[in-house]
Order: sequence, then C-alpha cells, then structure tokens
Amino acid sequence: MDRYPNISDHGLIGDLQTAALVTTDGCIDWFCSPRFDSPSIFASLLDADKGGYFRIAPATEKYVSRQLYFPDTAMLITRFLTDDGVGEVTDFMPIAGKQATDRHRIVRQMKVVRGTMRFVAEIKPRFDYGRASHTLEVSPDGCVFRSGDMHLTVSPTGTRQVSPDGPNGVTAEQIGDDIRFALTLKEGETAGLIMESMGGQPQRVPPAELQRLTEDTTNFWRNWVHQSTYKGRWREVVSRSAMTLKLMTYAPTGALVAAPTAGLPEQVGGERNWDYRYTWIRDASFSVYALLGLGYIEEAAAFGQWVRDRLIENAGQKLNGRSPLKIMYRVDGTSDLTEETLDHFEGWRGSRPVRIGNGASDQLQLDIYGESIDALAKVDTRGLKPAHQGWTALTNTLDWLCDNWDQPDEGVWETRGGRKDFTYGRVQCWVAFDRAVRLAEELGRPADIDRWRNARDAIYDQVMTRGWNQARGAFTQHFDTDVLDSSLLMMPLVGMVSPYDPMWLQTLEAMDKELVSDSLVYRYNPSATPDGLRGGEGTFSLCTFWYVDALARSGRLDDAELVFEKMQTYSNHLGLYSEEIGAKGDQLGNFPQAFSHLALINAAINLDYQLDHGPGNVEPVLTGAGAVPTVTRG
Repeated sequence: MDRYPNISDHGLIGDLQTAALVTTDGCIDWFCSPRFDSPSIFASLLDADKGGYFRIAPATEKYVSRQLYFPDTAMLITRFLTDDGVGEVTDFMPIAGKQATDRHRIVRQMKVVRGTMRFVAEIKPRFDYGRASHTLEVSPDGCVFRSGDMHLTVSPTGTRQVSPDGPNGVTAEQIGDDIRFALTLKEGETAGLIMESMGGQPQRVPPAELQRLTEDTTNFWRNWVHQSTYKGRWREVVSRSAMTLKLMTYAPTGALVAAPTAGLPEQVGGERNWDYRYTWIRDASFSVYALLGLGYIEEAAAFGQWVRDRLIENAGQKLNGRSPLKIMYRVDGTSDLTEETLDHFEGWRGSRPVRIGNGASDQLQLDIYGESIDALAKVDTRGLKPAHQGWTALTNTLDWLCDNWDQPDEGVWETRGGRKDFTYGRVQCWVAFDRAVRLAEELGRPADIDRWRNARDAIYDQVMTRGWNQARGAFTQHFDTDVLDSSLLMMPLVGMVSPYDPMWLQTLEAMDKELVSDSLVYRYNPSATPDGLRGGEGTFSLCTFWYVDALARSGRLDDAELVFEKMQTYSNHLGLYSEEIGAKGDQLGNFPQAFSHLALINAAINLDYQLDHGPGNVEPVLTGAGAVPTVTRG
C-alpha cells in the first residue's frame, strides 16, 4: 500500500454513535471517540507518522486483499490471499444504543479459511489528533492505553495468553508506548482482539461472548435492512446507501453527520479540506425524503424532530439580527464549531491545512429554511403532525423569513467569497413559504397566511425576472452573473418550475454543455465565479444524482437511466461514495458522504417510479398507499 491509501480504499463500520474507517489492507486509520465529532484516536489517514492506527494484516507483504460486507450488514470482511493460505479479518462495532456513552467497542476477528497465516496486529493510538501523549500497561489478558481522562482497553478473544515469547499463544512486543501482537493460525482457527474505549482492565473474552456480539450485531443490521419497503431495480445499491446513512446517524439525538471524517481534500494538495463531522440542517432535511421513501418512518421522524428542536430553541428569544437557525450543529444540538487548523498534521497526501471545527457555521444560508420546512411538510404526509410548540416555532421562523428573505447570503455551497443574491437561496425561500401555506391550510393552524403567500409570490416573480439571465438563456447562480450552478437542478424537483417549462429546458440544455462531463456534474465553475478559495475541485456526486432526477422529470428517461448506471461505476468496491469524483474517477473529499448517498436513494426511488409510470410522476412514491396513523411530535 502507498503511504496514504486512496480515499476509496476504505470500508466503514460504526455503532450509531461513532464510526471507524478500515483500509483494504486491514488498517483502521480513522476513529474518533466517544462521538463522531470527538478528537481522533487513530488518524493516520491525515498524517501517516503522527496520526496513529490499528492494523491487522499478514506478516508477509506478498498478499492480495479483497474487501466486502457480510450480506445485509455493516460488518466488514477483509480477505488476505497469500501463497501459504487465505485469511480474513472481520471488523464490526456492536451497536451502542440510544443512550450516549463513552464506551465503544471495535471487534476484530481473525480467521484462516485455507492453509496457514501469521497475522500481525500493530496498535499505535495517538490521542487528541496526535497532540496528547499516552502510557501503556501490558498484562497476560491484554493491554490498556491511557491518555489524560481517556483510556483504551485491548482484550484478546479465546484462551490464548499474551506473552513476550508466546509459544502457544499471542506474542506481544512493546515498542515505546505502542504494541505489536503476532500469532499464527491454521485452517479453521480463529482469534481476535476487542478494543474498547473506557473499557477498564483487559480481560479475555470467552468464545460464547464473542459469538453473542456477532449474532446481535448481525441481527440488528439484517432486521433494520429488511424493514425497507423499496423493491425497485437497484435494491442492493439502495440498501448499502441506507446502511451507510444509518452508520452516520447519532442514535441519541437522531442527528445525521455529513461525513464521519475531517480534512480529506476536494483537490489533492489543495486547501479545500473541511471538517464534516457535524449535522447540517440541509442534510437532515433531505434525509427525511430518502428515509420516508424507503419506509423508515421512525428515522425520518427522529430527523424531523431534531430539525424542529432547533427551531424551538430560538422561540421567544430576541434574535438581534441573527438567523433563527444555524446551518450546522454538533450531533447533540450545540453549535460551538470554532474552526482551527492542525498544523502538526501534513494532511492526506500533503493536503493542508487540516481543519477541525467549521468556520462556515455562522454563515447566512437562506436555503436551509426551505429545505427544513419542506422536510417537516413531508413528515406531515405520514401522519407525524406538529404539536403546538413546534407549530409556534415554525410560524415565528416564517415571520422572520418574511422580513429577511430578500438579502444576499453565502449560498448553498458555503463559499467564502462574500454574500450574493443566490438564485437557489431564493428558490428555497419560495419552498419555505409554499409549504408553510399548505401546512397551515391543511392543518387549520393559526398563521399569517396572507403575508406568507405574498412573500411566496414576490420571490417567484424575482426568480423569474432576476434569476433568469436573458442573454445567457438560463437561470444562473446569482442575480449578477451569467455563471451556471447545478443547485438549480432542484427547481423542478421542488415544484417551482414545470420540468417542461421552456425556460427550464433551456437551463438544462446549458448545464448539459457546461457542467456535465460524461454524466458527471460539476457544482459550478470556480474560475468563472471566485469563491474565496484557491484551486479547483472534482464533480459533485450529489449534483449528478440531482441531474438524474431532473432528466427523468423532463422526459429524458433513457438519459436518466444511463447516467444513473454510469454513476454506479464510480462508487468504491463497497458501493460507497465520497463528496466528489476526480478527473481519473478517483474519490475526493470526506468519505463516505451522506449527501451523496441521500441523493442516490432519492434518484433511485424517483427514477424507478417514473420508468414504470412515466416521467414527472413521483408523488405516490412518498405518500404511499393506505391510511397512516397520526402521530403528534414536539
């Protein structure tokens, strides 16, 4: 393997409170605990020397590796093929549950299925992004790494003793404050290590306990997957995307992180390296549609409740010019996301700076109001009605938006080049008022409907006059440019324009020529519209899936299906997507990316239905058939 593996050469495991990345050579090179947004323990993904890792692999370097998920689970199998034998390492994290905890386990089970294999396990933690020192205590039953208030316990499975010589067990070599285990297994033999944060003293794990952990985790994932109502053409692809989203969900609050990683670049060696371990209002909102479309009503309701809680937090407070919503939060709903750089990390393949926190958290992005209120409206279609407190918070937010929609903002792409009158922001403000009017009328709730309707109509007129660039013959990124922007692929998807409107078809044709490269779609052209950052970027997977949906709704079903099938060739070996695709088909940006998988699910659901029922016909996908019981949420 190279000093830094490809971003795509990873699988994801997790316990619904945090997650770890495992490379195709058996190395855990990213793991944060106790939460997704906690400091890292292993981060060699961002600095091969200072980040720390936990690797299990054959003692020889002459091997070929393959990686797959155990069917219908998030349990990862890495296979090693050598001249002497074939071995496997199965990695998984037992589900942590809905109560926040500091205790998280990673189970790493070794097995030889043919011949013999000598495995080597190297454990080199580097606490707090490699900034904190640690000590190591070794005993016959395992070892403990300690750093400040944090400790990490490693316990072997089975009856093998840990000793320096290990004639019949596991050899252990202490290297400074790190450790190296080695053992030889024959065909049919197994062994394992269980690493647990805040796990106390190490103790050997009996085979029966390991079997229970394995069965419980397998049953959890298979039971969850089988709840899906999706029966379409791309069932395996959609199921893997759904499980990936589940892995990135923080169960105690229902919040979805944008990605489990930080600092992976949008351009190799560039500065577009962000921390995505937080929950964006936008992502949580789009996830509602995807989850409802798959029949996961409980998860959709949890996300809807999380969004509603953020609205309620500001109810009755003096905003003093602040937006009622921040664009992103930590998984527990707090918003202290101060951005800093890890100057001691060299970054993945020299991509610096490595950032933690996110300085975009205080940006004004007006589109989040349309996305969040649209999500609440979709939740309402499944009988999850807002309670009084939630409705009051919603009306207060809409009243604020009446006074504030007509102003420049930073936009959906979180550019750092100053505020502009972004067309997409106006489109989503229109969505906010449109959905709110419908909700108020359908539910019979008190609201200043006339004021909301007037704002909605004013936005529509503004988009159609100022968002439309007559000379360009297309809707453009903002009111003072002729630059195209693929966020506007959402216009027919949210119902602001008919997919057959000549103005929209001209815009789609212009995007075909300028933003689409062999089915892959760029967000915009950074050289034509400076965004405050140096360098370029790859195509955005999210935008490609939006493109699929827009093509289908505009009557180009054959094109949509071909683009969707082509896009599947750009996933990694496990069906996972990062944020972007590079010029050589390489994955770029944080990995895996929730937005990419959300958009994949939505595109698959909508395309499936339109292939069967004709273009533009998608609403029955969401509303489903039959009566749905009414549930009142906060």
